[in-house]
Amino acid sequence: MKRFTFLVGVLILNLTISGCLTDKIDDNKASQPEEYEWVDDGELVIVTYDVYGLTDEMLEQFENESGYEVTLLKLDDAGSVLDHLLQHKGQQVADIAIGLDNTYLQTAIDNNVLWEHNAMLQNISESALLPYDGPLAVPFDQGYICLNYDSDIVDGVNYTVPESLWELTEEEWEGKVAIPSPETSSPGRAFMTATTDYFSTDSDNETEWTDWWSAMSLNDVIITTGWSEAYETRYTGGYGEWTDGYVGDAHIVVSYCHSPGVESWYNGNWTKSAALDIPKASFHQVEYAAALEGGNLDSASAFIEYLLSPEVNSKMPIENSMYSALEGYDLPEENGYLFHSVVPSEPAVVSSATIASNMEEWLEMWNKAMVDA
Repeated sequence: MKRFTFLVGVLILNLTISGCLTDKIDDNKASQPEEYEWVDDGELVIVTYDVYGLTDEMLEQFENESGYEVTLLKLDDAGSVLDHLLQHKGQQVADIAIGLDNTYLQTAIDNNVLWEHNAMLQNISESALLPYDGPLAVPFDQGYICLNYDSDIVDGVNYTVPESLWELTEEEWEGKVAIPSPETSSPGRAFMTATTDYFSTDSDNETEWTDWWSAMSLNDVIITTGWSEAYETRYTGGYGEWTDGYVGDAHIVVSYCHSPGVESWYNGNWTKSAALDIPKASFHQVEYAAALEGGNLDSASAFIEYLLSPEVNSKMPIENSMYSALEGYDLPEENGYLFHSVVPSEPAVVSSATIASNMEEWLEMWNKAMVDA
């Protein structure tokens, strides 16, 4: 088991359960499969990782509106959340999972650790529903993962702006690219998934996606345990230079296509980071909220409804640095957030089912490519 810590929600509130949340859930309980049995104990236990959007203010508002007491069970990352669900199948200690993305969700579905929610939802965007549109999980945010570069250094003079992934295997990029490991990072996992599609349509039909990773290993690519280490510690184009432990030896990093917009938002409409829009080298990531098998379906459904309300979900770009999952809510235009954010012209296309059926083998192939290079 992976190490985890408990962060306990604040107060047990003796409030009358009011508002429409509970009423809607009671009205819909009959639509659930007959084998669903749960006890509404007045609590909501959330298993998640460090999702910034789950602020204290947000959770307190939900407690006040619903009457439920909230407890957070915070794990290391999205992969740890999936591990937790599988390890506790049949003896679930949480009611809802928040943060599984579309590289993990199908595995949770296939292992029957999720329940159909009964939240009343509307206005979810078509893009957020593309990877999965069913009753076992609800998208709450989305974004595109791609390569970012430091435009002060990668300026066409000191370094050329890459137009293909193969260019990153050339000598000028030796030791200058940072990528989170797909074994321990959801952005790294998503980027590796994108490379399987990128090289399946590459002009060189004899090229395997693992050939590129082997070439990157030989070119001293920097593989980190997670996004934070890659972006904050190694990348020269972001805010990392103001953080403790900064190294600054990578001019290209795997992050989000709107990361430069986030930089600009917090930096008064200025950023030196830019996203690389290389066809098939980006991945549309969607993160989900899902009710857990054996948990309190009432409180889980209430929170899903709350999380997808316009009041809460429209704040995802600011609170969670991700796009809203609702139709009609884009990134803010203030401080260059929208202007400096890129929506890829041709992201990779890999279905959730394909990911679930191949991921274990892909990770073994990736590891072998990196070690044997």
